[in-house]
Amino acid sequence: MKLIQKIKVTTGIYWIEIPEAGLYVLCGCPEDSVKHLIKMGLIKTIEQDGVSFETGPNAVLLSDVLVQNGHFANLSEFIALQMLYRQGMILPNHPNNTGAKPILIGTEDQVNAQMQYIYRGNYGLISEEEIVNGGTDEETAREMMRMKLKFAFGKIRKTEELLDSIVVDNGSVEIKNGVTIRRTGCNQFEFQYQGESAEVDLRLAEDEEYKPPYKLGFHHIKREYFAVVHSGEGDGWDINNPCMSSILTFQGKIYLIDAGPNIMSTLIALGISVNEIEGIFHSHAHDDHFAGLTTLIHSDHRIKYYATSLVRTSVTKKLAALLSWDSDYLERYFDIHDLEFGTWNNIDGLEVKPVFSPHPIETSIFTFRTQWEDGYRTYAHLADLASLDLLENMITEDSSQPGISRELFNQIRADYLVPVNLKKIDAGGGMIHGMAKDFLKDTSEKIIITHKSGGKLSIEERKISSNAPFGMVDVLIPACQDYSMRNAARLLRDYFPNAPAWDLQMLLNFNVLSYNTGSILLKEGEVADHIYLVLAGIVELIHSESGRESMASMGSLLGELSGLLQFPSMETIRAASNIQALKIPCSLYYKFVKRNKLYNKIERIAENRDFLQSTWLFGEMLSYPVINNIAREMNLRSYSKGEKFQTGNKAELYLLKEGKADISYNCKIMNILQPGDFFCECNFLNGAPKSCEVHVTEDSEVYEIPGDILLGIPVVLWKLLEASEKRKKV
Repeated sequence: MKLIQKIKVTTGIYWIEIPEAGLYVLCGCPEDSVKHLIKMGLIKTIEQDGVSFETGPNAVLLSDVLVQNGHFANLSEFIALQMLYRQGMILPNHPNNTGAKPILIGTEDQVNAQMQYIYRGNYGLISEEEIVNGGTDEETAREMMRMKLKFAFGKIRKTEELLDSIVVDNGSVEIKNGVTIRRTGCNQFEFQYQGESAEVDLRLAEDEEYKPPYKLGFHHIKREYFAVVHSGEGDGWDINNPCMSSILTFQGKIYLIDAGPNIMSTLIALGISVNEIEGIFHSHAHDDHFAGLTTLIHSDHRIKYYATSLVRTSVTKKLAALLSWDSDYLERYFDIHDLEFGTWNNIDGLEVKPVFSPHPIETSIFTFRTQWEDGYRTYAHLADLASLDLLENMITEDSSQPGISRELFNQIRADYLVPVNLKKIDAGGGMIHGMAKDFLKDTSEKIIITHKSGGKLSIEERKISSNAPFGMVDVLIPACQDYSMRNAARLLRDYFPNAPAWDLQMLLNFNVLSYNTGSILLKEGEVADHIYLVLAGIVELIHSESGRESMASMGSLLGELSGLLQFPSMETIRAASNIQALKIPCSLYYKFVKRNKLYNKIERIAENRDFLQSTWLFGEMLSYPVINNIAREMNLRSYSKGEKFQTGNKAELYLLKEGKADISYNCKIMNILQPGDFFCECNFLNGAPKSCEVHVTEDSEVYEIPGDILLGIPVVLWKLLEASEKRKKV
């Protein structure tokens, strides 16, 4: 019998099991890795000495790089919670508490980052001073700290008190009981035990991505005047459902409430692209509500970020810990809007009131409302809660002791029970979540129970709760207009700012059509007879000759060159989600272009745009107004073989169009470049721009792209960060 067992759990996740040594290692821990282990049966419930608890890993091998193909590769918070609490490794008098601590294994920088990120995930802000700096007064900060200490069993503990760590650099390192590990390359490892070995490769291929543990159907979501789309009713352990979340549509705009793991799968299933999202309301920084922030960064504009300053401060510190940043970079990727606690904040007619919710970290519950003919229509989103029984047991009038006051308890109970038209509640139970029985006397019109790990609702829960399967929509105020035409008019105005209004109205006088996932709008080799302006959803562009795929979303104008020039399309255009598109006849579009003398302008930037879309850096989710702006501003330089040049220290990005070149810093060759590669990405990350030397090894053409036009494109900045991190590891 083999001593080492290796199992591929899913893309980018492996399991190493050495029972004789008492070692069980989760290799790779992207979002929802716990759910994958449960689904595979590698986490299961057993009973020992009359106590039921879960099995699972007792060590985690981290990725060498934090980000792979745009998404976090290391999110160990929930697996740490599973080891400490659901396995019982930290619980007093638990049969699985042997004194051994869970182990984090990885490079020094990733181990340190994960330790700090778990620390912030456990506690959020960790002192009265930090809470005051988050925007509260000293008296409130003192009360919040008392409550936080009660949740923390009286003490804020460093992660090092809860977890052990092992740094893997060069050479072999013992994990425990004779099991060793060594790093054989970036994200490549070898385990050895008593003469046996097993290799683990955590690298993702260019076309791979981390997968969700569940499958979702595809839906057509109408953009209503005011409605709630139910996009997640599970918790961090539910293998069949996304974590608790909602999506609001208001006057046709899309707003998210929280961003949990695998949110891209959720958006694709609902036919929503990240470029369509207007904003996110953020309740708190636990991973089941936080892990999807990187998906929202995959947008061509800074999405509006709505949270109280207290929650924003907590989120910023956790994100900074995870990314090892020294400064606040949240505003680089999001458009920050702080909300006032206990006040109706007006956001273009949508009013939101955040209310303080007792939780181990800084948390808000939200109520949304807007005026209508009979008053207000209201929706309350209550994630995460603590049960009233738990809170009542925390009451103490001794202000020097951990706990809460009777006054705060009464206020919290009143906030929970404010009647609304629709209310979604956390009823996950346990030490830090709500209970359905607390809402038995709630007079709201409709209540939905969420944040549970699947299964049938109890009799008590069914007394008060309606079901909300994924994709169900509660319409509070229906739309009596087609918002897609409003978006089409805005996009065409962005494309053609100098065209007369009557001419744009001619293009708008066609139907907006819906296409199901998998529908082909134009095949490679065919001549387009219509041009498609994408208004909702995601489209994939497939180039069979090169094997290249890229993505397009809201705002993309597809089939334009094929239709104008009447030559065969170089790509297949296929719906990757349910989409909506304005379908414009090419014959009419050609006359519009000719009449407004746009032909030369369109043709001039088309070559630049097509090249940009063929690259990894610019081939994802950039709408045509954004990518056209880059294509207009980029400059092409030619260099001969053997030539050397300095990039200078200005904030520009360099993109190799043709040829080959080496780049070096301080006389050390850092990268060998091929067409489509870029360099000087450090000019857009931490620190001041730096000059590098380029040695041209073949006749080459290089695009220079001004930095100021890239700073407002989060997805490009995020990819530059990922590339920079990978290059540091080589």
